[in-house]
Amino acid sequence: MLRRLLPLATRLPLGVRMNSTAADSYSKGLAGVIAGKSSISTVGLKGTGLTYRGYAIEDLCSQCTFEEVAYLLLFKELPTRTQLHSFQDTIAANRALPVPLRTVLEQLPRDAHPMDVLRTGCSTLGTFEPETHPNEQQVNIAIRLISCYASMLFYWYHFSHFGKRIDTGTSKKDSVAEHFLHLLHDDPKKIDPLCARTVDASLILYAEHDFNASTFAARVTCATLSDFYSCITSAIGTLRGPLHGGANEAAMHMLEGFKDEMDARQQLEQMFARKELVMGFGHRMYKHGDPRSPLIKEFARALSERPNSDAKLFRISEAVEKTMLERKQMYPVQEGLLLSAHPQRIRRQLCLFRTWIFTAPLPTTSVAFQQCFLLPFSSLRGPRAGLPMLSSNAKITD
Repeated sequence: MLRRLLPLATRLPLGVRMNSTAADSYSKGLAGVIAGKSSISTVGLKGTGLTYRGYAIEDLCSQCTFEEVAYLLLFKELPTRTQLHSFQDTIAANRALPVPLRTVLEQLPRDAHPMDVLRTGCSTLGTFEPETHPNEQQVNIAIRLISCYASMLFYWYHFSHFGKRIDTGTSKKDSVAEHFLHLLHDDPKKIDPLCARTVDASLILYAEHDFNASTFAARVTCATLSDFYSCITSAIGTLRGPLHGGANEAAMHMLEGFKDEMDARQQLEQMFARKELVMGFGHRMYKHGDPRSPLIKEFARALSERPNSDAKLFRISEAVEKTMLERKQMYPVQEGLLLSAHPQRIRRQLCLFRTWIFTAPLPTTSVAFQQCFLLPFSSLRGPRAGLPMLSSNAKITD
C-alpha cells in the first residue's frame, strides 16, 4: 500500500487532504517510507553494508583519514594532495573561539550534559557569526563547526572542572583526532599514535548514516529555509536522546556495570527475564550486522593487547556480543565496541565529541537538495469530527 500511497502524497496540491484510506496507511517510525533523495550514503542494502558517496566504509576506514572523508562528504570527491593540505589548513585556522562565546561557556554549570554544551555552543556561535548569505556560507560554516566543536567542549570542560582557560589553538599540524586528544588531556606532548588512529577511525565510522534521526531532524528544520546553525542545533537536540546518540552512553554504563564475563552473562539473562532492552544491539537497517562493528573491534583488540593495558572491558564486550547472538540472534551496533576501544577518560568524552561530524556536514547537502517543505499527515486516533458543541449554560453531569 505504501508504494501506491507515496506518489499520491507527493502530487497533492496545497489545501487538498488525503482520503481516509490513505491517511490511515501508517508506518510506525517511518519504516520503509522514502522521505527524500540522497547522493551521499547507502545504508543496509540487502541487510548489510554502508557507503559514503559510493565508497565502501571498509575502504574509507582503512585507507583514508577523517579529513579526507569530511572533504568527500562536503565536496563530493576525495581530495588531491593539494586540496587536502588546503583543507587541513582551513580546519586548523578555524579552531579558535570568539571571546563572547568563551564567556558564555564559562557560565554553564559543571554538571551540564556535554551534549547540551555543544547545542548551546552551536546556537551561540550562530549569533556571533550569523549566516547572512546561505548559498555562499553553508560549507564554510560546516567547516567552522567541524573545526571548533572540540574547542567548545573542552574549553567548557576544563574551565568548569578545574577553573582553567585552555588555549584551543593546538598545532597547525594536528589532525582533527590529534586536536581532540591534545585538548582532552590539555597536554602539548606527542600523543599515542594508536589512540589517535582509533579516534580518527571512530570519526570516519560516525561521519554519515543516511536519514538517521538527527539528520532527518536537521532536514525538517532546513526545509523551512531556516539558518544553518538552527539545522545543526535541531540535530544535536535529537542526537542527545537515549535512543539515538545517547545509546552509546547507555551501552557504556551497562558494560562498566559488569564485573567480569560471567557476571555479564548472568545479568543479561536477568534482563531477558525482565524483558529489558539491551542497549547497543539490534539495528533496523542492519539485519546481518552493523558493518562498522568489526572495524572498530579490531582497534579495541589492538588497544587491549598492549602492555599494561586493561583488557577487562574488551573481554566483557566480547562475552556480551556472543551471548546476544546466541540467545537473541542480535548483532552489536557500533557503540559498545567503540567505547571499549578507548581508555576510560576518552570513553566518557568521545561519544559526545563526535556529535559535530555526526551532524555538521549533512545539512549542507540537505539545504541544497531539500526542495519541499515537509508536512506529513497523522493518523487520527481521537474522536472523529461531528461531536456536538455544549452551550455555555449546559449542565455538566458526572
